[in-house]
Amino acid sequence: MAKIAFTEKQIEQAKKDLVILVDSREQKNGHILEYLDKTGIAYRVGKLSYGDYSFLLPEAAQGHDLTFCQDIVIERKASLEELSGNLTRERERFDREFLRAKADGCKAYLMIEDPGGYSAVIGHKYRTQMNPQAFMASLKTWEGRFDANVQFIDRQHSGYFILSTFQYYLRQLMK
Repeated sequence: MAKIAFTEKQIEQAKKDLVILVDSREQKNGHILEYLDKTGIAYRVGKLSYGDYSFLLPEAAQGHDLTFCQDIVIERKASLEELSGNLTRERERFDREFLRAKADGCKAYLMIEDPGGYSAVIGHKYRTQMNPQAFMASLKTWEGRFDANVQFIDRQHSGYFILSTFQYYLRQLMK
C-alpha cells in the first residue's frame, strides 16, 4: 500500500475532526464526557468489541467513517479496587477481552484513575484483600501477555489523556 503524505494543516484538521467512541457499557464517566464537551470534541456512544474508548474520523476520504476501534483502544479503570476485581474475580472475562484485542493487532492502553500509581499498589493503598505482590505480579503479567500500556492518572486528566493518546496516534499514522 502506498503511503500518502499529509500536510501539517491536514494533520491538525484531522486531530480536531476525530470523534471519540465511548463504549455504551462504560459507567461513571461524566468527567470525561464533560472534558470532551468543554473542548469541543465530538463523541459517540455505542458498543465496542473491547476497550472503553477508541475513535473514528467522520466521512474520511473514502466517503464513510474511518474507525480505529480495532487499531487502538483505552480501557479505563476508575480505581485500584475496580482493577483488583478485574484481576481476580473477573480475570477470565478481562483476559478474553484483551486476547481479542491482541488477536486483532490492536494497541491497548489500560488507564487507571489513581494518581498514586505503582506506589499505591506497593503501599496497599486500596481497599481489597489482594496483596501488593500479587497485584504487581498480575499487572506486570498482564502488560507482557497483552503488550498493553499501563498508565496511572488523576481522574481530572482522564479526558485529556484519552484525547491526546488518539490525536498523537493519528498524527503518527499521517506523517
